[in-house]
Amino acid sequence: MSRKNDTIPLLLAFLITAGLIGAGFWWFTRRSGSDLSQLLPQSTGSPTSAPASTQSGQPAAESFAAVQNVPSGLFSYGGSTTWAPIRLLVDPAIQSARQEFRLRYVDPVEGAPGSGAGIRMLLRGEVVFSQSSRPVSDEETKDAAQRGFKLEQIPVAIDGIAIAVNPGLDIPGLTISQIRSIYAGQVTNWNQVGGPNLAIQPFVRLQTEGSGTVEVLLGNSKVGANVQNVGTTTEGLRRLTNSLGGIYFSTATEMVPQCKIKPIPIGREPGQFVPPYQGPLVPPDRCPQQRNKLNVSAFQSGQYPLTRNLFVVVKQNGAIEQQAGEAYANFLLTSQGQDLISAAGFIRLR
Repeated sequence: MSRKNDTIPLLLAFLITAGLIGAGFWWFTRRSGSDLSQLLPQSTGSPTSAPASTQSGQPAAESFAAVQNVPSGLFSYGGSTTWAPIRLLVDPAIQSARQEFRLRYVDPVEGAPGSGAGIRMLLRGEVVFSQSSRPVSDEETKDAAQRGFKLEQIPVAIDGIAIAVNPGLDIPGLTISQIRSIYAGQVTNWNQVGGPNLAIQPFVRLQTEGSGTVEVLLGNSKVGANVQNVGTTTEGLRRLTNSLGGIYFSTATEMVPQCKIKPIPIGREPGQFVPPYQGPLVPPDRCPQQRNKLNVSAFQSGQYPLTRNLFVVVKQNGAIEQQAGEAYANFLLTSQGQDLISAAGFIRLR
């Protein structure tokens, strides 16, 4: 037989064998759930979304146990009262997973705790990092520069401010401008903003100076003479319940689920009101069996106008303070940290 005739059977045998191997490999990947794309080089033709990264530039870890560059020691920090529900869940979980990284929240020596107080403590070296419910101010940035370092603010969660009134008050919503006018004492009757002929009684938490919640809403505006101070949000809610013309604001996670008050929609312009809760509004007589839930999509998109980030503020000085602050932020940016942030009632950043 010629060499040509020998080649044809060999070629047919090779093709049949290759086909059987390919079919078997296809069957195996279908049954096992394997993804061949994970074994092959990826195309570099078009950019893809980069994985979430930590402050070290590494991809965000899944759990506290996987976070790298964590220093050992006892680290004191201070700051925002808005953060209290997060601290309650996150800190014990960090302590359990990373026993070398111990945490202690401290109040300021003078004055009430808050975002501003925490940043001042950080500037003075009284804490190694701070929690804030507002961005670092220009004045605080300049103060840090004069002391020879920079401040970095690392966003880790999303929150918002909710405005609430007495459940018996009929009001469709308020613009941010109207809210500020109410607290400045320029608008004193609900009929000036589309409500009934009833005097407005604004309440505000006592620790106005340094409170991130107050600063985000009112800025540097001074409150009017008719505004009544309350010591805590609990007291503010109680006063609101007993005052038909009352109005109070606080972090949305505290306000929206409450039973005896009514959170109201807010807008940047008249008629463009967005509720901080998922509609429809749950009536008081159905609470607590049912509670209003945060309007997560409006918070994440920024459609709700009183949305803000929560920050870990870190001293950029190349020392252990910076390492501790960045490690704490990296814990919160893990999947485990973001899950706990959600469990605390806040909106996850990722």
